[in-house]
Amino acid sequence: MVSVTSLATVRSALRVSITAVFTALIAATTVVFSIYIPATRGYFNIGETMVYTTALLFGPFVGAIAGGVGSMIADLLLGFPHYALGTLIIKAAEGAIVGYLGNRIYELRAGSKLRISSTLIATIAAGLVGYIGATYYTGPAELSIGLPSTGQITVSVVVPFFFWLILAILIFVVITAIGFGRQPQFSLLALAVLCGGAEMVLGYLLYQVGVLGFGWAALAEVPFNVGQALVGLVISLPLVRAVRKRMPRFWA
Repeated sequence: MVSVTSLATVRSALRVSITAVFTALIAATTVVFSIYIPATRGYFNIGETMVYTTALLFGPFVGAIAGGVGSMIADLLLGFPHYALGTLIIKAAEGAIVGYLGNRIYELRAGSKLRISSTLIATIAAGLVGYIGATYYTGPAELSIGLPSTGQITVSVVVPFFFWLILAILIFVVITAIGFGRQPQFSLLALAVLCGGAEMVLGYLLYQVGVLGFGWAALAEVPFNVGQALVGLVISLPLVRAVRKRMPRFWA
């Protein structure tokens, strides 16, 4: 029979291992894959996706450590050391917020109010994705894969307007359908991600104004940071739902 102490030791070791693995994954996904829209100077990577996925799967502690440290390492690798300290704090807070709210949402019981809330959240998320995407991420784009220091593969693509329209409709349908399904709690995970994303957007704005001295020019970055959060939302929610169906929560 396994003692309580032994079980606690195993779970602590497992949490440390998971934190290390997902710290590396967050750094890698942030660095290796990016899309740049020259016309609007819009830029995003999928690092935010892994921050949200980590926090929703493993909770606020792992989400904060992996999100903060992994994103900071990515800044250093990409040649942005002046952002490293700010990123460490901002992304750690983001991971903690998403992980904490996600844990609370998992505990909610299904009901009519939960389903109505899911429809409202679906409308907000779809509207933001459609507007931000169509306004700032439409047109000729450069898709880059690889590390800048070792060479990147860059491919020219075109992101059409209707792509964001279709994506917005899909987001609304999927979140609403989940809200009226057997596990409506999952639809509210979008709210956790939106709250964490709002902290990230505000955090970088304050850091750029107060620490880097960008002044009002920092406001120009806000739509792109919002877009980054929304891309993370779109990819992370179905990924988390799929993983949780097959993965026991030893770390809880």
